Amino acid sequence: MLWYRARRVTPPENAARDVSGPGETAHFRALESLYDSAPINAKFPSVLHIDAPGVARITFDVDESVYHAAGAAHGTSYFKLLDDAGFYACNSLVTDRFLLTTAFNLLFTRPLKSGPVVAHGRWLSGRRRVFVAESTLVDAHGEEVARGTGTFMRSSFALSGLPGYANRSRE
Repeated sequence: MLWYRARRVTPPENAARDVSGPGETAHFRALESLYDSAPINAKFPSVLHIDAPGVARITFDVDESVYHAAGAAHGTSYFKLLDDAGFYACNSLVTDRFLLTTAFNLLFTRPLKSGPVVAHGRWLSGRRRVFVAESTLVDAHGEEVARGTGTFMRSSFALSGLPGYANRSRE
């Protein structure tokens, strides 16, 4: 049962004050640019989309380069996509600081083979220092292959001080 999809999620009070209108869109594009600039994404070429506060989506094409010895995607692929989707869903609500993952629980539900996949991240709770998000990974057939729940905490890193955030090359 997919109860979490029916749950109404609203951004925290301080997010509504910090991010709205054109500033909100600029923040989302800057986060997407930050994602693009991460060196790890050279190994996992993927695209982040943030269209609303507290929600993020990452698209990725699975190929044999991420397979384990038994011929399916290695768990690192699942974790990377789910963690990033949850992280960016939460960081879309925070305009001043980079968040850090403090914990992540992952449930594998089926093997992932070659083809397009989408990781959906959704903010669940947290208003000031610690945020909680849930992520799902869906294959090309619309089947959920994994899900995860993560906690993310404000760091001492200012977003404005990170070159990828400041670049905003995808505007």
